[in-house]
Amino acid sequence: MKLNERSLAFYATCDSPADNTGFLYKRGERHTAYHRRWFVLKGNMLFYFEERESREPVGVIVLEGCNVELCDSAENFAFAIRFGGTKCRTYVLAAENQAAMESWVKSLSRASFDYLRLVVRELEKQLEEMRWGLTSGYGGCQGPSGSWRLKSSVLEQSPERLPALPAVLPKENGCAVWNNTPGVHRPPDTSGCNECDDEGNPRPPPLPPRRRASSSEVSSTRASGAESLSTFCQLHEQYGREVYRLRQNWLERQRGPQP
Repeated sequence: MKLNERSLAFYATCDSPADNTGFLYKRGERHTAYHRRWFVLKGNMLFYFEERESREPVGVIVLEGCNVELCDSAENFAFAIRFGGTKCRTYVLAAENQAAMESWVKSLSRASFDYLRLVVRELEKQLEEMRWGLTSGYGGCQGPSGSWRLKSSVLEQSPERLPALPAVLPKENGCAVWNNTPGVHRPPDTSGCNECDDEGNPRPPPLPPRRRASSSEVSSTRASGAESLSTFCQLHEQYGREVYRLRQNWLERQRGPQP
């Protein structure tokens, strides 16, 4: 990735959200005097401007391979950005109050990619622990992946320790009963249907007898059907006459007045 002054100036002043902004006092490299500068933190780059309304930054500090720590200085609320190496420069900054100093130290300490790598590794570790915790909750075992695989292989090699499940699950009323496995306590059957088929599965209860309609109900049904049929015929005949009349009127209008 190639960077130049123009691209850095555009990135520093674009509308992308900043991680932290504010005024800080920066100690000069040659002189020990402090100058008030406007600082903008974006990612791992700390830009500083002469004024808040400045269009281009005066300089930029790349926050990689450095430590942010408090330091003793003539100014209050001072902290330093120290880089590894003998010839690397140490930047001494000072905030206006205690809250601003703590905010800047925290945000600058978390700006480097090294810190992000540590955070990602920690999150991956926690995610792995959560996954194995869920696995242990379902499978009843705890430990890393090696112990899980070992316990799985042991279970596969000793199937006689597992309870034998029936090849065909028993059914009641056409639905499988999942609590009919051996060793599972079942409530007593009070339905009176304890008969079993040849395979030992409980038979479903007999279907109730069909209810036959009485002669009065049959006659009333037939009468209502005949009444609805006669009503339909009357409506059909009535609307048919109306349609025929409208058609005749339309034909007469199409022919026009006769001489």
